[in-house]
Amino acid sequence: MRTEVDERDVAVLRAQLGREPRGLAAIAARCVCGNPTVVKTRPRLDDGTPFPTLYYLTHPDAVGAVSTLEAVGTMRTMQERLGEDPELAAAYRAAHERYLAERAELGDVPEIAGISAGGMPDRVKCLHVLVGHALAAGPGVNPFGDEALELIADSWRPDRCACAPVED
Repeated sequence: MRTEVDERDVAVLRAQLGREPRGLAAIAARCVCGNPTVVKTRPRLDDGTPFPTLYYLTHPDAVGAVSTLEAVGTMRTMQERLGEDPELAAAYRAAHERYLAERAELGDVPEIAGISAGGMPDRVKCLHVLVGHALAAGPGVNPFGDEALELIADSWRPDRCACAPVED
């Protein structure tokens, strides 16, 4: 997968987000058509703001599908399982550690040291982050991101293009 960001990527991201992308380091996952689906964001934005969200889900249909999961209480049941299943908790902690290591490759930001995103490693707080991480890292890295992708497969999947045309 091509991770470099070109002018067309920025135009697509602008259309997806409805604003200029911030802290853009790379494209972490792409739709099968080549459009960005997840961006890799620098841990410090251009204005100096610390930004712990390394992987940011941008595809509008994916964002919408994940928002629906959040609205129906999926995070609550995931959180309950996290407290009951030591193996799941260990896998989630490993995802957190990997997230931190990958973000550290882009720079050290003391204000967010030890803080990943999405609630990792002790809470399930934002499925958008967890799905972004799962798409960027691939299957088997973030258990809740993988699970959320399975749950939204009827409305959005990474192997099926649902992109709106973007004017260059």
